[in-house]
Amino acid sequence: MGLPPEEVSFGDRMREAGRVTGLIGKWHVGTQAYNHPLDRGFDEFFGFLGALSEYLPPEGQASIPGIFRGREPAVVTDYLTRAFGREAVSFIGRHQHEPFFLLLAFNAPHAPFQAPQEYLDRFAHIENPTRRTYAAMVSAMDDAIGDVLAKIAACGLEDHTLIFFLSDNGGPHGNGWNGSSNEPLRGGKGESLEGGIRVPFLAQWKGRLPAGGVYENPVIALDLLPTALAAAGVESKPEWQLDGVNLLPYLEGKLSTPPHDVLFWRFIFRANSGRFNWAIRQGDWKLVSENSRIPGKRRAWRSVPKLFDLRVDPHEDHDLSDVEPDRAKALAARWAAWDAELMPPGQSSGQRRSAGGAAAAPARP
Repeated sequence: MGLPPEEVSFGDRMREAGRVTGLIGKWHVGTQAYNHPLDRGFDEFFGFLGALSEYLPPEGQASIPGIFRGREPAVVTDYLTRAFGREAVSFIGRHQHEPFFLLLAFNAPHAPFQAPQEYLDRFAHIENPTRRTYAAMVSAMDDAIGDVLAKIAACGLEDHTLIFFLSDNGGPHGNGWNGSSNEPLRGGKGESLEGGIRVPFLAQWKGRLPAGGVYENPVIALDLLPTALAAAGVESKPEWQLDGVNLLPYLEGKLSTPPHDVLFWRFIFRANSGRFNWAIRQGDWKLVSENSRIPGKRRAWRSVPKLFDLRVDPHEDHDLSDVEPDRAKALAARWAAWDAELMPPGQSSGQRRSAGGAAAAPARP
């Protein structure tokens, strides 16, 4: 359905804050005319508009199809992950003397599984070919990120630049997707189990955040916007109805309380609309809907809420709903009250609140 036209994007907020804004990589927020990145708060765009892209030119073609610079098709003959890294380095170099916001949205290691031979050779010891390619794709992304960080350092911007790195979801599993692993967590992409929502989440601001620490309280991707706004000197306004919080005082040790009393998720796979996932976490307690097929019914699923204590059971093996029935009911009621504030997925309204996020994990300064 795409991002509703009345929503204000991250790019919009940062441009309003006086930043030059750039988007490099994947834009999977709708292909409608009003949803082009240049119309959603970004001054520059280099990337693709859908769910996935080839990483190398297909056989018989000189360029990767579907890559754009602004609104015009771009010629890309190199490995796409490297091309995104180079574009990011170029953006930083061109705007190093003015405030900027860059969203570098690598699609690696999303399908299709493709990697140059030089990266495959790094992992010749991995026997599973899909796993080998997956590792090669991540390694290429690591190199591109290293180039970006080196450029920030070379421009003398390390002490003045807030950098976040995180994944949008856990790795997929099953159905031939055997390249990723979410161990020691259970579940994966498209699920509200920990394997689907607990992801790597790192932050760096050398002039302000302490290095080498681990922040243990749960945070969420929704916190990125208010944190970035605070770094830009902009105070979030109540009428914006942002669900995230500014993490800076927590990462700096100025606040010791958890940033969130409770976190919520809800998610629907459009291709299988019966697979409705939701979860609520309060402290170490998590109530999560775990989907299973209804025997004898095609594309039919049922959701069974289960209660887990993540402190002792991060793999979510032991359902404690019968042991703690009052806690399970209270969490379910709180999730339902939150869900009632939201529009159904795919709809839009100027009055609706923003929906729950897709990633939660400790942040690692």
